[in-house]
Amino acid sequence: MNVFEAINKRRDVRSFLDKPIPEEALVKVLESARLAPSAMNRQEWRFIIVKDFEVKKRLAKATIGQDFIEVAPVIIVACGIDHGQLMPNGISYVPVDVTIALDHITLVAVEVGLGTCWIGEFKEDEVKKILKIPVGVRVIQLMPIGYPVKGIYPKKNRLPITSIVKNEHW
Repeated sequence: MNVFEAINKRRDVRSFLDKPIPEEALVKVLESARLAPSAMNRQEWRFIIVKDFEVKKRLAKATIGQDFIEVAPVIIVACGIDHGQLMPNGISYVPVDVTIALDHITLVAVEVGLGTCWIGEFKEDEVKKILKIPVGVRVIQLMPIGYPVKGIYPKKNRLPITSIVKNEHW
């Protein structure tokens, strides 16, 4: 499968099979994040791998309406070490870099037959408390990952390229 095929095939998965992820598949997915680019090659991402059912239940309760995550075999908690440095446009490097790494994860997950879902609706303070995440580290996303329940995952409507690309100026 090439990258474009993985992009085209990727869907948000909210129903997972009760099937463990082989360690080699999980390592490959995480290795893709490790190889992602980051501002000044700082690599300020950190990933907490949660497999314990009781911890997953607590994380699900810390989300806002995302209870399904507790049934995923693994929840990847994507964090960033925030030193307060901003890009010249005033945006923090950290969430941008962590998101790039997570996108690598979503695509390699498709390659190895896994599904993922982006979870941004959570109570960060609760997640940090559950996982003992230190001060200065931000929780950027939660990402359940596992084998998707077979079914139809329809393509989402996407704007035509002519609606999103401007030539030379706005």
